[in-house]
Amino acid sequence: MTGFVRRLLRIAARPMRQDRGRGGYVVHPYRGYGSRHEAFLMGRVFRQAALGEVIPRYGMLRDLADIVRRIFRHGLPEVTVEVTLGENVTTVTTDRDGYFDVHMPLEHPLPRDSAWHHAELHVVLPDIEPVQSFTEVYIPPAEADLLVISDIDDTVMYTGVANKLRMLNRLFVKQAHQRMAFPGVAALYQALHVGSSGKAKRPILYVSRGPWSIYEMLEEFFQLNRIPVGPILFLREWGISWRKPWPRRAEDHKYDLIQHMLAMRDELPCVLIGDSGQHDPEVYARIVHEYPERIRAVYIRRVERRPERERAIDALREEIRHTGCDLVLAEDSLAMAEHAFTQGLIAEEGLERVRQASHP
Repeated sequence: MTGFVRRLLRIAARPMRQDRGRGGYVVHPYRGYGSRHEAFLMGRVFRQAALGEVIPRYGMLRDLADIVRRIFRHGLPEVTVEVTLGENVTTVTTDRDGYFDVHMPLEHPLPRDSAWHHAELHVVLPDIEPVQSFTEVYIPPAEADLLVISDIDDTVMYTGVANKLRMLNRLFVKQAHQRMAFPGVAALYQALHVGSSGKAKRPILYVSRGPWSIYEMLEEFFQLNRIPVGPILFLREWGISWRKPWPRRAEDHKYDLIQHMLAMRDELPCVLIGDSGQHDPEVYARIVHEYPERIRAVYIRRVERRPERERAIDALREEIRHTGCDLVLAEDSLAMAEHAFTQGLIAEEGLERVRQASHP
Protein backbone atom coordinates (compact mmCIF):
# COMPACT_ATOMS: atom_id res chain seq x y z
CA MET A 1 0.00 0.00 0.00
CA THR A 2 2.86 2.36 0.81
CA GLY A 3 4.37 1.77 -2.65
CA PHE A 4 1.01 2.52 -4.27
CA VAL A 5 0.70 5.81 -2.36
CA ARG A 6 4.24 6.86 -3.22
CA ARG A 7 3.69 6.17 -6.92
CA LEU A 8 0.39 8.04 -6.86
CA LEU A 9 2.07 11.05 -5.27
CA ARG A 10 4.97 10.97 -7.72
CA ILE A 11 2.72 10.81 -10.79
CA ALA A 12 0.35 13.49 -9.54
CA ALA A 13 3.26 15.81 -8.74
CA ARG A 14 5.07 15.33 -12.07
CA PRO A 15 3.58 18.33 -13.93
CA MET A 16 4.92 20.66 -11.21
CA ARG A 17 8.58 19.74 -11.50
CA GLN A 18 9.49 21.99 -14.37
CA ASP A 19 9.54 25.15 -12.25
CA ARG A 20 11.90 23.51 -9.69
CA GLY A 21 9.87 24.93 -6.84
CA ARG A 22 10.32 28.57 -7.84
CA GLY A 23 6.61 29.20 -8.42
CA GLY A 24 5.38 32.38 -10.05
CA TYR A 25 3.29 33.16 -13.10
CA VAL A 26 2.90 30.57 -15.88
CA VAL A 27 1.30 30.55 -19.33
CA HIS A 28 0.69 26.91 -20.26
CA PRO A 29 -0.49 26.29 -23.85
CA TYR A 30 -1.54 22.96 -25.35
CA ARG A 31 -0.71 21.86 -28.87
CA GLY A 32 -2.71 23.60 -31.54
CA TYR A 33 -4.25 22.51 -34.82
CA GLY A 34 -5.75 24.10 -37.88
CA SER A 35 -6.00 24.41 -41.64
CA ARG A 36 -4.30 26.66 -44.16
CA HIS A 37 -6.90 29.32 -43.33
CA GLU A 38 -7.20 29.24 -39.53
CA ALA A 39 -5.54 27.93 -36.38
CA PHE A 40 -6.81 26.99 -32.93
CA LEU A 41 -5.12 26.47 -29.60
CA MET A 42 -5.97 26.76 -25.93
CA GLY A 43 -4.14 27.10 -22.63
CA ARG A 44 -4.19 28.65 -19.21
CA VAL A 45 -2.49 31.47 -17.34
CA PHE A 46 -2.09 30.86 -13.63
CA ARG A 47 0.01 31.57 -10.59
CA GLN A 48 1.47 28.83 -8.44
CA ALA A 49 3.12 29.07 -5.06
CA ALA A 50 6.85 28.67 -4.53
CA LEU A 51 8.42 26.06 -2.24
CA GLY A 52 10.41 27.18 0.75
CA GLU A 53 14.00 26.15 1.43
CA VAL A 54 12.90 23.66 4.09
CA ILE A 55 11.22 21.36 1.56
CA PRO A 56 13.68 18.72 0.26
CA ARG A 57 14.14 18.43 -3.51
CA TYR A 58 13.10 14.76 -3.61
CA GLY A 59 10.89 12.35 -1.70
CA MET A 60 7.28 12.02 -0.57
CA LEU A 61 7.26 15.37 1.22
CA ARG A 62 8.30 17.18 -1.96
CA ASP A 63 5.71 15.29 -4.02
CA LEU A 64 3.00 16.12 -1.51
CA ALA A 65 4.00 19.79 -1.51
CA ASP A 66 3.93 19.89 -5.31
CA ILE A 67 0.46 18.32 -5.35
CA VAL A 68 -0.76 20.98 -2.94
CA ARG A 69 0.75 23.66 -5.19
CA ARG A 70 -1.00 22.11 -8.17
CA ILE A 71 -4.37 21.97 -6.42
CA PHE A 72 -4.13 25.59 -5.36
CA ARG A 73 -3.00 27.01 -8.67
CA HIS A 74 -4.72 30.32 -9.10
CA GLY A 75 -6.03 30.98 -12.60
CA LEU A 76 -5.65 34.61 -13.63
CA PRO A 77 -8.82 36.14 -15.12
CA GLU A 78 -8.98 39.00 -17.60
CA VAL A 79 -5.33 38.61 -18.63
CA THR A 80 -4.32 39.47 -22.20
CA VAL A 81 -2.38 36.78 -24.07
CA GLU A 82 -0.61 37.71 -27.31
CA VAL A 83 -0.12 34.81 -29.73
CA THR A 84 2.24 34.91 -32.71
CA LEU A 85 2.18 32.25 -35.42
CA GLY A 86 4.43 33.07 -38.34
CA GLU A 87 3.52 36.64 -39.25
CA ASN A 88 0.04 36.27 -37.78
CA VAL A 89 -0.62 37.95 -34.43
CA THR A 90 -3.73 38.00 -32.27
CA THR A 91 -4.67 38.64 -28.65
CA VAL A 92 -7.18 36.89 -26.41
CA THR A 93 -8.34 37.38 -22.84
CA THR A 94 -8.46 34.66 -20.19
CA ASP A 95 -11.76 33.68 -18.59
CA ARG A 96 -12.43 33.75 -14.88
CA ASP A 97 -10.44 30.52 -14.35
CA GLY A 98 -7.48 31.69 -16.41
CA TYR A 99 -8.24 29.61 -19.52
CA PHE A 100 -8.03 31.03 -23.03
CA ASP A 101 -9.09 29.87 -26.49
CA VAL A 102 -7.40 31.16 -29.61
CA HIS A 103 -9.06 31.23 -33.02
CA MET A 104 -6.61 32.85 -35.40
CA PRO A 105 -7.43 33.53 -39.06
CA LEU A 106 -4.23 32.98 -41.04
CA GLU A 107 -4.03 36.15 -43.12
CA HIS A 108 -0.32 35.50 -43.71
CA PRO A 109 0.33 32.00 -45.11
CA LEU A 110 2.54 29.63 -43.16
CA PRO A 111 5.42 27.75 -44.82
CA ARG A 112 4.15 24.78 -46.79
CA ASP A 113 7.25 22.64 -46.30
CA SER A 114 6.32 21.77 -42.70
CA ALA A 115 3.21 20.45 -40.94
CA TRP A 116 4.26 21.67 -37.48
CA HIS A 117 4.53 25.40 -36.84
CA HIS A 118 5.99 27.26 -33.87
CA ALA A 119 3.62 29.55 -31.93
CA GLU A 120 4.86 32.01 -29.31
CA LEU A 121 2.75 33.27 -26.41
CA HIS A 122 3.43 36.46 -24.50
CA VAL A 123 1.74 37.78 -21.34
CA VAL A 124 2.46 41.13 -19.68
CA LEU A 125 1.40 41.50 -16.05
CA PRO A 126 1.80 44.58 -13.86
CA ASP A 127 5.08 44.93 -11.94
CA ILE A 128 6.59 41.61 -13.09
CA GLU A 129 8.72 40.43 -15.97
CA PRO A 130 6.81 39.35 -19.09
CA VAL A 131 5.76 35.69 -19.10
CA GLN A 132 6.49 33.77 -22.30
CA SER A 133 5.92 30.27 -23.62
CA PHE A 134 5.54 28.44 -26.91
CA THR A 135 3.74 25.49 -28.44
CA GLU A 136 3.39 23.71 -31.78
CA VAL A 137 0.45 23.99 -34.19
CA TYR A 138 -0.28 21.23 -36.71
CA ILE A 139 -1.46 22.23 -40.18
CA PRO A 140 -2.12 19.22 -42.45
CA PRO A 141 -0.13 19.34 -45.69
CA ALA A 142 -1.82 19.58 -49.08
CA GLU A 143 -1.25 15.88 -49.80
CA ALA A 144 -3.37 14.80 -46.80
CA ASP A 145 -6.37 12.90 -48.22
CA LEU A 146 -8.10 11.61 -45.07
CA LEU A 147 -8.91 12.76 -41.56
CA VAL A 148 -8.68 10.17 -38.76
CA ILE A 149 -10.46 10.83 -35.46
CA SER A 150 -9.87 8.32 -32.69
CA ASP A 151 -10.93 7.75 -29.14
CA ILE A 152 -8.09 6.92 -26.71
CA ASP A 153 -9.61 5.09 -23.75
CA ASP A 154 -10.11 1.38 -24.53
CA THR A 155 -9.42 2.12 -28.20
CA VAL A 156 -5.71 2.92 -28.26
CA MET A 157 -4.87 2.23 -24.64
CA TYR A 158 -6.56 -0.21 -22.29
CA THR A 159 -8.08 1.69 -19.38
CA GLY A 160 -11.09 -0.42 -18.42
CA VAL A 161 -13.60 2.45 -18.47
CA ALA A 162 -16.33 0.10 -17.29
CA ASN A 163 -14.39 -0.32 -14.06
CA LYS A 164 -13.89 3.21 -12.72
CA LEU A 165 -11.33 2.31 -10.04
CA ARG A 166 -9.24 0.37 -12.53
CA MET A 167 -9.47 3.24 -15.01
CA LEU A 168 -8.27 5.78 -12.43
CA ASN A 169 -5.39 3.51 -11.46
CA ARG A 170 -4.27 3.16 -15.08
CA LEU A 171 -4.71 6.84 -15.92
CA PHE A 172 -3.19 8.45 -12.85
CA VAL A 173 -0.97 5.82 -11.19
CA LYS A 174 0.52 3.65 -13.91
CA GLN A 175 3.60 5.13 -15.51
CA ALA A 176 3.45 5.66 -19.26
CA HIS A 177 5.58 2.63 -20.07
CA GLN A 178 3.37 0.42 -17.88
CA ARG A 179 0.13 1.32 -19.64
CA MET A 180 -0.97 -1.22 -22.18
CA ALA A 181 -1.45 -0.29 -25.81
CA PHE A 182 -3.60 -2.75 -27.71
CA PRO A 183 -1.50 -5.02 -29.96
CA GLY A 184 -1.09 -3.62 -33.45
CA VAL A 185 -2.38 -0.14 -32.59
CA ALA A 186 0.87 1.65 -33.40
CA ALA A 187 1.23 -0.13 -36.75
CA LEU A 188 -2.42 0.53 -37.64
CA TYR A 189 -2.23 4.24 -36.89
CA GLN A 190 1.11 4.54 -38.68
CA ALA A 191 -0.48 2.89 -41.74
CA LEU A 192 -3.46 5.24 -41.60
CA HIS A 193 -1.17 8.23 -41.16
CA VAL A 194 0.85 7.59 -44.34
CA GLY A 195 -2.00 6.13 -46.40
CA SER A 196 -1.84 3.89 -49.44
CA SER A 197 0.81 6.13 -51.03
CA GLY A 198 3.08 6.06 -47.98
CA LYS A 199 3.40 9.87 -48.08
CA ALA A 200 -0.03 11.21 -47.13
CA LYS A 201 0.80 12.60 -43.64
CA ARG A 202 -2.85 12.45 -42.67
CA PRO A 203 -3.95 14.27 -39.51
CA ILE A 204 -4.89 11.98 -36.62
CA LEU A 205 -6.90 13.65 -33.87
CA TYR A 206 -7.53 12.04 -30.50
CA VAL A 207 -10.39 12.43 -28.05
CA SER A 208 -10.27 11.28 -24.42
CA ARG A 209 -12.75 11.16 -21.56
CA GLY A 210 -10.06 12.35 -19.16
CA PRO A 211 -9.21 15.85 -17.91
CA TRP A 212 -6.38 18.09 -19.13
CA SER A 213 -4.29 17.06 -16.10
CA ILE A 214 -3.25 13.78 -17.79
CA TYR A 215 -2.15 15.49 -21.03
CA GLU A 216 1.59 15.06 -20.43
CA MET A 217 1.22 11.40 -19.43
CA LEU A 218 -0.73 10.53 -22.57
CA GLU A 219 1.83 12.25 -24.78
CA GLU A 220 4.58 10.21 -23.14
CA PHE A 221 2.56 7.02 -23.67
CA PHE A 222 2.11 7.77 -27.38
CA GLN A 223 5.80 8.46 -27.88
CA LEU A 224 6.94 5.36 -25.99
CA ASN A 225 4.63 3.16 -28.06
CA ARG A 226 5.48 4.91 -31.35
CA ILE A 227 1.86 5.82 -31.97
CA PRO A 228 1.56 8.87 -34.26
CA VAL A 229 1.02 11.90 -32.05
CA GLY A 230 -1.92 13.99 -33.16
CA PRO A 231 -1.91 17.75 -33.42
CA ILE A 232 -3.63 17.91 -30.05
CA LEU A 233 -5.00 15.44 -27.57
CA PHE A 234 -8.56 16.66 -27.26
CA LEU A 235 -9.20 16.13 -23.59
CA ARG A 236 -12.40 17.19 -21.93
CA GLU A 237 -12.20 20.25 -19.71
CA TRP A 238 -14.24 18.89 -16.85
CA GLY A 239 -15.08 22.33 -15.50
CA ILE A 240 -15.98 21.04 -12.03
CA SER A 241 -16.91 23.79 -9.58
CA TRP A 242 -19.19 24.38 -6.59
CA ARG A 243 -21.85 25.76 -8.92
CA LYS A 244 -21.37 22.95 -11.49
CA PRO A 245 -20.17 19.86 -9.61
CA TRP A 246 -20.47 17.44 -12.53
CA PRO A 247 -18.54 17.51 -15.81
CA ARG A 248 -20.19 17.86 -19.18
CA ARG A 249 -21.34 14.61 -20.77
CA ALA A 250 -18.48 13.03 -22.74
CA GLU A 251 -20.67 12.10 -25.69
CA ASP A 252 -21.78 15.72 -26.18
CA HIS A 253 -18.17 16.85 -26.03
CA LYS A 254 -17.04 14.28 -28.59
CA TYR A 255 -19.92 15.04 -30.96
CA ASP A 256 -19.15 18.77 -30.92
CA LEU A 257 -15.45 18.20 -31.51
CA ILE A 258 -16.02 15.91 -34.49
CA GLN A 259 -18.46 18.39 -36.01
CA HIS A 260 -15.86 21.14 -35.58
CA MET A 261 -13.16 19.06 -37.26
CA LEU A 262 -15.39 18.14 -40.19
CA ALA A 263 -16.43 21.75 -40.67
CA MET A 264 -12.83 22.97 -40.59
CA ARG A 265 -11.65 20.44 -43.21
CA ASP A 266 -14.78 20.13 -45.31
CA GLU A 267 -12.88 18.70 -48.27
CA LEU A 268 -11.52 15.66 -46.40
CA PRO A 269 -13.27 12.30 -45.93
CA CYS A 270 -12.98 10.86 -42.45
CA VAL A 271 -12.51 7.60 -40.53
CA LEU A 272 -13.82 7.30 -36.96
CA ILE A 273 -12.30 4.85 -34.47
CA GLY A 274 -13.70 4.00 -31.04
CA ASP A 275 -14.76 1.16 -28.74
CA SER A 276 -17.93 -0.67 -27.81
CA GLY A 277 -17.81 0.08 -24.10
CA GLN A 278 -19.33 3.54 -23.98
CA HIS A 279 -21.12 5.85 -26.42
CA ASP A 280 -18.79 5.79 -29.43
CA PRO A 281 -21.05 3.74 -31.76
CA GLU A 282 -24.05 5.99 -31.05
CA VAL A 283 -22.08 9.23 -31.46
CA TYR A 284 -20.40 8.02 -34.65
CA ALA A 285 -23.66 6.77 -36.19
CA ARG A 286 -25.17 10.20 -35.54
CA ILE A 287 -22.23 11.80 -37.34
CA VAL A 288 -22.66 9.41 -40.30
CA HIS A 289 -26.33 10.37 -40.57
CA GLU A 290 -25.41 14.06 -40.69
CA TYR A 291 -22.37 13.67 -42.98
CA PRO A 292 -23.25 10.59 -45.09
CA GLU A 293 -20.77 11.40 -47.86
CA ARG A 294 -17.85 12.22 -45.58
CA ILE A 295 -17.39 9.18 -43.34
CA ARG A 296 -15.51 6.37 -45.08
CA ALA A 297 -15.58 3.86 -42.22
CA VAL A 298 -16.35 3.48 -38.52
CA TYR A 299 -14.14 1.06 -36.58
CA ILE A 300 -15.36 -0.06 -33.15
CA ARG A 301 -13.04 -2.16 -31.01
CA ARG A 302 -14.99 -4.89 -29.19
CA VAL A 303 -14.12 -4.55 -25.49
CA GLU A 304 -17.11 -6.35 -24.02
CA ARG A 305 -19.42 -9.16 -25.08
CA ARG A 306 -22.80 -8.29 -23.59
CA PRO A 307 -25.45 -9.62 -26.02
CA GLU A 308 -27.68 -6.57 -25.62
CA ARG A 309 -24.77 -4.23 -26.42
CA GLU A 310 -23.82 -6.15 -29.53
CA ARG A 311 -27.44 -6.14 -30.71
CA ALA A 312 -27.53 -2.36 -30.28
CA ILE A 313 -24.35 -1.97 -32.35
CA ASP A 314 -25.73 -4.31 -35.02
CA ALA A 315 -28.83 -2.11 -35.23
CA LEU A 316 -26.66 0.98 -35.70
CA ARG A 317 -24.75 -0.79 -38.47
CA GLU A 318 -28.02 -1.43 -40.31
CA GLU A 319 -29.16 2.17 -39.77
CA ILE A 320 -26.17 3.61 -41.65
CA ARG A 321 -25.73 0.88 -44.24
CA HIS A 322 -27.57 2.94 -46.90
CA THR A 323 -24.88 5.63 -46.71
CA GLY A 324 -22.17 3.27 -47.95
CA CYS A 325 -20.23 3.63 -44.69
CA ASP A 326 -19.29 0.35 -43.00
CA LEU A 327 -19.46 0.09 -39.22
CA VAL A 328 -16.95 -2.62 -38.32
CA LEU A 329 -17.14 -4.21 -34.86
CA ALA A 330 -13.58 -5.47 -34.73
CA GLU A 331 -11.95 -8.05 -32.50
CA ASP A 332 -8.53 -6.43 -32.86
CA SER A 333 -6.39 -3.97 -34.79
CA LEU A 334 -5.82 -6.49 -37.57
CA ALA A 335 -9.54 -6.70 -38.36
CA MET A 336 -9.62 -2.91 -38.73
CA ALA A 337 -6.51 -2.97 -40.92
CA GLU A 338 -7.91 -5.68 -43.20
CA HIS A 339 -11.05 -3.66 -43.83
CA ALA A 340 -9.03 -0.47 -44.33
CA PHE A 341 -6.89 -2.23 -46.91
CA THR A 342 -9.91 -3.45 -48.88
CA GLN A 343 -11.17 0.16 -48.93
CA GLY A 344 -7.85 1.49 -50.22
CA LEU A 345 -7.17 3.43 -47.02
CA ILE A 346 -3.83 1.78 -46.23
CA ALA A 347 -1.09 0.06 -48.22
CA GLU A 348 -0.44 -3.66 -48.28
CA GLU A 349 2.85 -3.02 -46.49
CA GLY A 350 0.95 -1.30 -43.70
CA LEU A 351 -1.45 -4.24 -43.42
CA GLU A 352 1.45 -6.66 -43.12
CA ARG A 353 3.01 -4.60 -40.33
CA VAL A 354 -0.25 -4.63 -38.42
CA ARG A 355 -0.46 -8.40 -38.89
CA GLN A 356 3.06 -8.89 -37.54
CA ALA A 357 2.46 -6.55 -34.59
CA SER A 358 -0.89 -8.14 -33.72
CA HIS A 359 0.47 -11.70 -33.68
CA PRO A 360 4.22 -11.52 -32.93
